[in-house]
Amino acid sequence: MEEPAGATAATSRFVVWLHGLGDNGRANEPVAGYAFAGARWAFPTAPTAPVTCNRGARMPSWFDIHDTPITSKSVKGEEDVLRAVQSVHAMIDREIAAGTSPEDVFVFGLSQGGALSIASVLLYPKTLGGCAVFSGFLPFGPSFASRVTAEAKKTPVLWVHGRADYLVPIEAGQDGTKFLKGIGMSCEFKVYHELGHGLEPYELEYCERWAGKRSSEPAGTKSVGIGVPGRKSSCCGFSFSNS
Repeated sequence: MEEPAGATAATSRFVVWLHGLGDNGRANEPVAGYAFAGARWAFPTAPTAPVTCNRGARMPSWFDIHDTPITSKSVKGEEDVLRAVQSVHAMIDREIAAGTSPEDVFVFGLSQGGALSIASVLLYPKTLGGCAVFSGFLPFGPSFASRVTAEAKKTPVLWVHGRADYLVPIEAGQDGTKFLKGIGMSCEFKVYHELGHGLEPYELEYCERWAGKRSSEPAGTKSVGIGVPGRKSSCCGFSFSNS
């Protein structure tokens, strides 16, 4: 995994952003301009590997995906996921060792990166500031629940999904939030009716508002109102239009 140069610890928040399948960290750097002003962002790039659902084509991928539409059943083995989780944990560990409070660390991700973000948070031994999953899915089955640490269960989660997402159907988001509720985590499920598979600026803006009020939310899963999308999205990454 390619990582950005380390930053010295500061009072601002630290955000790890995990990109989608076939994308890269550098191409996602504009995300930082839409929310969390003053935060320090890290945009690692996944290693290049063959991807089964793309007929074995090699591309940046956190772990293998076997079929589409994508659900938790599209990931056949946990080994790839756990290796990717270890890489994310190493980034977080270095940041905390440099003086950043765990409560100021956030892990966000889009699509495959969203799947890795929730897996990384669930297996981390400390409570973090928050996790946001954009158009993501669970990269594991129900038996994974026994591995979730007690401290990780205290990390709040925002799950954002589009009802018009046909690559990672909204059912994958519903299954994910049901799993989180079942293990006692605080999770907000934000649905946009016309949103497809991609990332829009208003999602990031909502995420920032969520992070600002997260500490006052009670435990459990909250399904919130439908927003109004207004910008074009891409397939596996993000594309902000200028209109």
